[in-house]
Amino acid sequence: MTARDRFSRWVPDRLAPLVSGAQFGQFLSVGAVGAVADTAVLTASTLLIGVPELWGKAAGIEVAVVLMFLLNERWTFTDHGAGGWRPLLARLGKSHLVRSGGVAVQLAVFWALTGPFSLQFRLGGTDLWFLVASLVSIGVATLINYVFEGLFTWELDDATTNEGVSAD
Repeated sequence: MTARDRFSRWVPDRLAPLVSGAQFGQFLSVGAVGAVADTAVLTASTLLIGVPELWGKAAGIEVAVVLMFLLNERWTFTDHGAGGWRPLLARLGKSHLVRSGGVAVQLAVFWALTGPFSLQFRLGGTDLWFLVASLVSIGVATLINYVFEGLFTWELDDATTNEGVSAD
């Protein structure tokens, strides 16, 4: 019995389609692009424009959410969902609704790490702890977003497998 088989025994049937290493890898790759976009917006808005960190983080999250949706739509979950503008916009709205839980977790973790549990990380005389806090909050929200996006936005189930992604 492989490690995957042992792990799969503990996964409820509804979550089984999410146990695709390749698909999760694609999701993480898209998430890395989103993390870069989020971090770029946060850094630019906070350090260059002077926006408060939490507002800069919220702006970065929104840019990342739209970018990641488009990448997931065209790559990770390309074989899922009906074609056309209306279904695409419906999935975008559903994605925002589904990701709201991950966004709330991400903002709460970011707030906690930049507020009550704030540390300092100085580089060149500038405290960059908010960037560390941002990356931690992104990591915490990633798993939540993968599960809920797969189940609700692209409605993965055993009957609809991604032909371009190996189940191994």
